[in-house]
Parts: sequence; structure tokens; C-alpha cells
Amino acid sequence: MTYAYLFKYIIIGDTGVGKSCLLLQFTDKRFQPVHDLTIGVEFGARMVNIDGKQIKLQIWDTAGQESFRSITRSYYRGAAGALLVYDITRRETFNHLTSWLEDARQHSSSNMVIMLIGNKSDLESRRDVKREEGEAFAREHGLIFMETSAKTACNVEEAFINTAKEIYRKIQQGLFDVHNEVRKSRSCTLKMSTGARRGGSCL
Repeated sequence: MTYAYLFKYIIIGDTGVGKSCLLLQFTDKRFQPVHDLTIGVEFGARMVNIDGKQIKLQIWDTAGQESFRSITRSYYRGAAGALLVYDITRRETFNHLTSWLEDARQHSSSNMVIMLIGNKSDLESRRDVKREEGEAFAREHGLIFMETSAKTACNVEEAFINTAKEIYRKIQQGLFDVHNEVRKSRSCTLKMSTGARRGGSCL
């Protein structure tokens, strides 16, 4: 199938925050409760439509272990968007966001769109990070913010779509030189993701 753009996404964050589950829910519409730790990177893709244009999303799910950080850094090249994920039930994953964000901004385009995601919103009774804290971190660092549940699929579509819309907006404004990004990266191209919107909060 032909497409107008190919957007590369990278999913980053600590081990066990649900990065692979978010990818699987978005690409395959299913939840896998037991998932092996990602070794290096995993890959997924999905065709979407934004503003009447077919766009192919190329999504790289990275390992959260410190031992794989050097591998993860190499995948920032050519990325148009990043999903920075923490687990709302594990405060340490929230505390590590600054380190992940510094890595992302050091190794990527200054115009890369970053979506901060507080995952596992279905586990409200075990919440250890308030929603307001996520919102405040996003405001402070100029990020988009959403809470999601890879298990129930709540806001998973929206997280990928809203990131894609922001990338597309930047392209329209001339902030992203898509063709230049393609030339800079042999294996990746700069482009975006989207899907059908759903409303509702994650409770």
C-alpha cells in the first residue's frame, strides 16, 4: 500500500512500564499479560490516516535495561516522535524520566515530538504517581501528556494519534524537513502515525 509519509517512532522508558504492551495494543489490538523483556529493540508498523493522507507508522520498542542504553540511543536517529513511558504504580520509573528525556533530546532532532505516557491507569488502586505530577512534568519540559492502559486499550490510540498530529502540524509549518531526515538515516525515515480517535478517561 502506498503512503504519503513514513514516521518513525521510538518508545522509551524503564523496564516493565508496558512499552511492548502499548505497541502490541496499538498494532494488533490485543493485550499480552506476560511479555518477555525486550532484548535490544522490537519493531511494529501500522498504516493510519491523518488529514486524508495515508501514513505508515514505523515503531521501535526499545529495551529499558541500562545495559541496552547505548543500543537504544542509536535508534533516535531519524525519529519524528517518541513515547516516553512510566508506570503510575512505580514511582522510580517516574523519577527516571529526566534521564530518559536528556538522552532523547541529546540524540534526536530538536523538533522530535515527545509524548509523556503514564501507563497502567487500570491499576488506580495501586497508583504511586499522581496524574497532576505527570501533567506538571510535561508542562515543565514541553511534552504532550496522557495516561493510558495497555490492558484495557484506554487512550492507547489517542497517544499515538495525538503525537502523529503534532508531527504532521510541524511538517506543515516547515519545522520538519522530511526529505533531509530520510537522507540522514539509512534505515529510518521521518514520518508519522495515526488512527481512529476514541474518547473517554482511563479509570
